Amino acid sequence: MITGNEAIVLGALRAGVKVAAGYPGTPSSGALGYLLKMDLDDRRHVEWSTNEKVALEVATGAAWAGQRALCTMKMSGVNVAYDSLISVAYSGFRGSLVVYVADDPGTSAGMCEQDSRGFAIMSDMPMLEPASVAEAYELVQVAFDLSERTGTPVFVRLVTAISNAHAPVAVEKPVPPAERDVVLERDITKYTKAGAVICTTQHRDLIARLERAGELIRELGLNQLHLAPANTKHETRSTQHAPRLGIIASGVVSAYLDEGLEIAARYGLDPDAVSILRIVATHPFPAEEVRTLLGHCDTVLVLEELEPHIERGVVVEAHRLGFQGRIVGKLDGGQAVAGLSRIGEYGVEQVVHGIGQALDLPIPDGLFRGKAEAESLAAQRPITCCAGCPHRGTYMAINQALKALKLKKDDVMVTGDIGCTILGMNPPFYTIWNEISMGASVSLAQGFVYAGVQTPVIATIGDSTFFHNGVPGLINAVQHQVNMTLIIMDNGWTAMTGMQVNPGTAEPFQAPGSHRVDIARLVEGLGVEHFFVIDPFQFDESTATIQRALTLPGVKVVLSRQECAIQAQRRGLTAGEVHVNPDNCILCKQCITVTGCPAITLGEESILIDPALCYGCGLCAQVCKFEAIEFEREAA
Repeated sequence: MITGNEAIVLGALRAGVKVAAGYPGTPSSGALGYLLKMDLDDRRHVEWSTNEKVALEVATGAAWAGQRALCTMKMSGVNVAYDSLISVAYSGFRGSLVVYVADDPGTSAGMCEQDSRGFAIMSDMPMLEPASVAEAYELVQVAFDLSERTGTPVFVRLVTAISNAHAPVAVEKPVPPAERDVVLERDITKYTKAGAVICTTQHRDLIARLERAGELIRELGLNQLHLAPANTKHETRSTQHAPRLGIIASGVVSAYLDEGLEIAARYGLDPDAVSILRIVATHPFPAEEVRTLLGHCDTVLVLEELEPHIERGVVVEAHRLGFQGRIVGKLDGGQAVAGLSRIGEYGVEQVVHGIGQALDLPIPDGLFRGKAEAESLAAQRPITCCAGCPHRGTYMAINQALKALKLKKDDVMVTGDIGCTILGMNPPFYTIWNEISMGASVSLAQGFVYAGVQTPVIATIGDSTFFHNGVPGLINAVQHQVNMTLIIMDNGWTAMTGMQVNPGTAEPFQAPGSHRVDIARLVEGLGVEHFFVIDPFQFDESTATIQRALTLPGVKVVLSRQECAIQAQRRGLTAGEVHVNPDNCILCKQCITVTGCPAITLGEESILIDPALCYGCGLCAQVCKFEAIEFEREAA
């Protein structure tokens, strides 16, 4: 019983992968994270890299040296890696490189709801889309072979519904990396972009490799076309001679077809009369199979999540053939009736309503209303910091420092960044105003300064995010001596995506032979003159330090350093002990409204602190004005 993420790496092991690199990002984190937990011999190398671009380049180096390499990331990571990926695609290699990307329709994990298939189209890279966990295990092995036989990188794309799904899969034993000679190919016409002739030649080669990939995909029969018998007629309640229906589905949507057909059959559909093209290789576009389907059907329904990439290809082929029938999808206004939207996940509901629209079947509008009603009953709750999270103390100190300087929070720009630090936008803090991409808070803050903001401008960023892409922004600020304050929240882990290590994680938790990179030494090495280190559990001292930093000129950096409470608690550690003195408690709720700590609740006569949740940070005691909370800090 494995997840889709685990299927990817188990398939890679079966394919003999030698090097695997990636950067954590939900929903893809479980892949490389699972691989790192396995007892692998030293013939393989696995790492969490500083960012996705670095991971892609590490994997590329291995592929250029003739080995099999895997790179993993979420859809947003492709944005980071693409600057190198397009160049790598142009050059190709002798080994093989598989890029696993997990898209997130419905944005269950946040960030833009982008469709990574567009990157495959832009870079003329083959892309395989498994429809199930078992298929993910098989297709990643196909991807390595396809990459090696064509000399081009290959995308394997999952979505959240598959990457996080569990299913029983027959998994074979891993294959040790093949004993391959290390290739050191010196060919500037292949591995550089130094000149127009080189680049155009590489582009020509890339297109030829994609065409070769298409031929291999057809030979392997990855895209499965089933044509209903030509003489089959199916009846509906409205007509005796309904059009012949063809359905095109890709990726996870293919997994919903059988159930959707079964439901639609209750309202007049004859499933045996439906022709189906299940697309596994979404790029290169399966034009031959689509033309065959168009020549067999009067109406074609295209089912794909997010962007209508496949549908556009179908429309082009239909135009070439002079197809006079109907194509139902996102481009013909189908989203208004069938829910075939560019937004969110697809499921059985979209399959059924799409069929209903294509054949004018009497599908009841309220057929799937129960799901919506159940979702409407879910209680709303803000996403806040975990109990004992050190970021809580940093937000509180920022807010208190602004108050001490007689500044209104709404008049001070505090830029936010990716990860746990963005939780400062929610109650009770309401501190963070925005979020773009990894590391953007530092550069964004500089833009606000240049725009003429007269009140202090503060940028906030987490430790892993700072390593990922925050350092260049700080270098820029130091070079131009921008009047801003950067607060780096260092909890020692890449926490929000699953507690992966980052360059600043304590050395005992790093992989054997690795070395910790100290943010403090890095910041000092960049020439930051006003640099401070605070303990966010020391509320008054942290407030005073941030207050002072906001009054100084130029670049100020405050490093707020305290380990993630979850990781510390897993090792049996606490920051201290907290007890309630009910005789002093007047239920003023200050401890709740200021800290927002989920370990604190209201009792009938006093507040209550759940010992199972409390980490003993003591922030609640430090804001209590009536000594109703007693706190004793853990000895260092």
